[in-house]
Amino acid sequence: MARLLLLAGDFVEDYEIMVPFQALQAMGHRVDAVCPDKKEGDKVKTAIHDFEGDQTYTEKAGHLFALNETFADITLADYDALVIPGGRAPEYLRLDERVLEVVRHFVDSEKPVAAVCHGAQLLAAAVSLSGHRISAYPACAPEVRLAGGEFVDIEVTDAITCGKFVTAPAWPAHPEWLRQLNELL
Repeated sequence: MARLLLLAGDFVEDYEIMVPFQALQAMGHRVDAVCPDKKEGDKVKTAIHDFEGDQTYTEKAGHLFALNETFADITLADYDALVIPGGRAPEYLRLDERVLEVVRHFVDSEKPVAAVCHGAQLLAAAVSLSGHRISAYPACAPEVRLAGGEFVDIEVTDAITCGKFVTAPAWPAHPEWLRQLNELL
């Protein structure tokens, strides 16, 4: 089975970190969750985003998510794929050059990169998306396009694989998003 790196940060979307972390382990993969400036055993705060009929999602306090590895100690060559959950975290993680280097490593090494929802913000900040069809939460469409990608507006329960990228609009796509990532692994 594969060894996966999962990027976290405070106010990551609760379902988008909890569900993949647990489901990928249940599939037999090793998943190492890390956050810049935090160590194994530290926690990140999560936020729950829901679709309740408003013009955009609502946000509520989520759970505390315990990291199981230390960001500063990871060796990128040890990992087979990268998982990027959404929520608020990608909006500020993309300002961290080391995080961008992590994303570039996986893309340059042609290893699978799975991003959901606002995770596309990290992709767009780190690499050119030219020639790639990328899904994300619709509010991220301008960033995908500015990075040269084709934004694909799909059902919230769907995901798309384009090359080594597996992307989806939000957490309701977990079954399809995780299935497609598992196929690449």
